[in-house]
Amino acid sequence: MKVTEEEFEGLVTEAVSSLPQKFKEKMENIAIAIEDLPSQELLREMKIKSPYGLLGLYRGVPFPRRGIWYGNVMPDKIIIFKKPIEVRCRNNEEIKESVRRVVIHEIGHYFGLGEADLRKIEREKHMNS
Repeated sequence: MKVTEEEFEGLVTEAVSSLPQKFKEKMENIAIAIEDLPSQELLREMKIKSPYGLLGLYRGVPFPRRGIWYGNVMPDKIIIFKKPIEVRCRNNEEIKESVRRVVIHEIGHYFGLGEADLRKIEREKHMNS
């Protein structure tokens, strides 16, 4: 399943907009980008074989680790990879839900949550829905 660049960008914007206000207020110095696929260099660095194996990525200094020294730095970056999400989805609704999950997951890293924490939260949410 595929969507246009504009539709995908709209889904990412919608996912960020759907965050509770208390989280949006704390998001500072962060940029969200969309790329079709991760670069070969990034895949090597992360030890991922398939370019379709990475849906999103957070790069930066997590919010809880920012001290008084934190300033005049390039924005943290969240990258959402379009094609890996599309190939996993059968319809637009699945793409929308997948984008939302990936955006929230990467923003979780921004707030200092590790992979294990995020997976636990995602499992609990799935069990309660």
